[in-house]
Amino acid sequence: MTTTPFAIGTDRLGTIRFSVHDNGRPVSNASCSLFSVGLVSQTGKGAKAAGYEDHYVTTSATDECGRGEFPKQPRGTYHVVCHHVPKPMEKVLSVTVEPDCVHDVCFELGLRATATPMLLNPDCTPNACALPQVGDVVEVRVEYDYPKDIVLDIQAPAGMRPVPGVDNVWRWNVPSPGTHELRFAAFVPYVDVPTTPTGRVSAGFGVVAEVEGKGKEPQVVSGDVGVALQRTATVTTSDLSLWQGILNSTGQLAFNNYQHYMDTLFCGESDSPDLPGFEHKRFEEKRRTFREVLRPKRLLPFTDSDAYRVVKAATEAFVMINCGVLKTPRPFDEDRDLAYLKRRDLPPPALATVEKVFTNQYLVPFRAGSAFDSTLPYLAVIRSKLPDIGIKLQGLDSDLENVGQCTGILQDKLANPCLLELIWSYWHEEGMLVQTMNSIARRFQNVRSGERDPLVNLEIDPLRPLNNVLWGYVQDEQHRLSIVRRNYEYDHHYGLRLEGKAVQRMQAADSRSRFIEAFHNLLRYCTSFFKQDDDTTVRADAFPVLNALKEVHLILSQGAHNQFGDLPSTARIEMLMQQWLLARPEFREFLPTRIMTAYPEPWMDRVDAMKKVQGWTDTSVLHFRNLAIFGEQILLSIRWGHWSDVQDPLQAFNWARFFRPQIQGYSHAYRSVTGVELALESPDAKVDATLPSVLLQRRLATQQRAA
Repeated sequence: MTTTPFAIGTDRLGTIRFSVHDNGRPVSNASCSLFSVGLVSQTGKGAKAAGYEDHYVTTSATDECGRGEFPKQPRGTYHVVCHHVPKPMEKVLSVTVEPDCVHDVCFELGLRATATPMLLNPDCTPNACALPQVGDVVEVRVEYDYPKDIVLDIQAPAGMRPVPGVDNVWRWNVPSPGTHELRFAAFVPYVDVPTTPTGRVSAGFGVVAEVEGKGKEPQVVSGDVGVALQRTATVTTSDLSLWQGILNSTGQLAFNNYQHYMDTLFCGESDSPDLPGFEHKRFEEKRRTFREVLRPKRLLPFTDSDAYRVVKAATEAFVMINCGVLKTPRPFDEDRDLAYLKRRDLPPPALATVEKVFTNQYLVPFRAGSAFDSTLPYLAVIRSKLPDIGIKLQGLDSDLENVGQCTGILQDKLANPCLLELIWSYWHEEGMLVQTMNSIARRFQNVRSGERDPLVNLEIDPLRPLNNVLWGYVQDEQHRLSIVRRNYEYDHHYGLRLEGKAVQRMQAADSRSRFIEAFHNLLRYCTSFFKQDDDTTVRADAFPVLNALKEVHLILSQGAHNQFGDLPSTARIEMLMQQWLLARPEFREFLPTRIMTAYPEPWMDRVDAMKKVQGWTDTSVLHFRNLAIFGEQILLSIRWGHWSDVQDPLQAFNWARFFRPQIQGYSHAYRSVTGVELALESPDAKVDATLPSVLLQRRLATQQRAA
């Protein structure tokens, strides 16, 4: 190591270029740090002896060609450190910078990684003599020279299957004659942690195995020969991982999972084996959040029985843990995710899992204090519009000594946004969920609803085991959202309104009046796209779908303020508790339900029974529930996707295929509820933008006249 003192006093600068290779293969994203060698003099009693020490300057990474540089460095001696070289003496190189000069340093990882193919016999023994034919199994072994305590991450190409119990060995079937290149991706971890964090995880390079195959002997085919056409192939995009996370996250927010969580918490039942792996891990986090964080804080301002309070705290813990796609463990299950993509004719990610694509390719890093975090691309754009506002690492619940800032953007709002849509609450309210609980609450208080209240003659004694919970529910009415407040927010988010005596003479300040037309136009374009996509002789045009997605995204983003961050989660918590109460077996005895009708969730037959008793709409709450679930999943993918900057219709092509079950399910449920057909195949057909509440009132009036 050179020990020339650091030179000061010149304005002329030099450049240090560095490169990282392994056996001639460039290593990309490799992290290297620069240290200046400075003189340390002996001053004062007890000071260090005169000598030299390294001073950290900066950290940089290599590009796709394995090259990087430290430009504009003053004259002097420097040490360049590569953080991926395992041998201590080879990871530090010394260079002396002269003015107006360029100095090159080269690092060799010393992995000497190789990929060796071997033809297998039918009994899986090696066959080194024959040339592989089409359909034969070839085993590829990736080997490298590396310390045993460091594990190299090798990712195989798509279509290769790992050999169970053997590291870095895969098998592959020869698809066609000719020479095939199998490109493996090798990811090298940090051997030592750099002085300044860069947010990068590992470096990477490629290893190629060449397999030469020959065609099989031709065989004479006789009889009937069938020819089949396949749908248009597509290429995977990184936002597929976001959509999969939204689908999984909303799936775990469903009522059946919520009811299982409540039974596990209060009845001691064990976790269901059908739950995905990430949800098993979240169960313990929800229990801890309920017991230690929320339950002590949810005290009601009056003397009450404790049952309702703990139900409310448990429900809030459930929503808090399950509502985000960025919260760890992230909502991905590899086997289920790949199976869903296969059913949608979408290719799986190459050389990575869906979760790794989401973490390493889709998310955008941002700086929070001295560390790095990641967020959605859409939120990163919003953050870039507010460069003068800092990031608050902690909120009001933290220790006041550690807050340190009075204003700023909460880090958790960027790093873990809660993905909920208020349209879920809107359709459940149109399905009479809230009105059902309101009628039961009035009957519980011995209040008659009008002159001809059908609940007057119903014996309320079957609800005796729920008396303490219903008491707390009634007493907590002052803290629940009113129908008027929800109605104004429905109008602010989507231009949707409820109809009825309690919400007459609305005077909204800001309404999304164009949302219904834009959203229904999107569904119409999707119907035309599906027809083209099913025709194997044409390539479906996704440009109309892309333009419609941009329009809906713009309208949704315009309504993302006021109560956007708080009211949807509050409404979700309240309605989940109402569903849980109605699902209790006591209500089966209180309301005359039809046992032989199969509902996907146990609370639904209670609502349909109440609608029958009261003479409300005869449309089953099942269709309203489907509108709520499918509508939320579709709008979440539009609101949180970075659609404003998308120009390639490929992403809209993949989006339409990915959400086809949800889009067609929403259109069918909307026709069942309102009588309006959204699945219009003609591109010139005009969509019906009438408010759903108006259509529901018309159908109810027709029903009452017929009765």
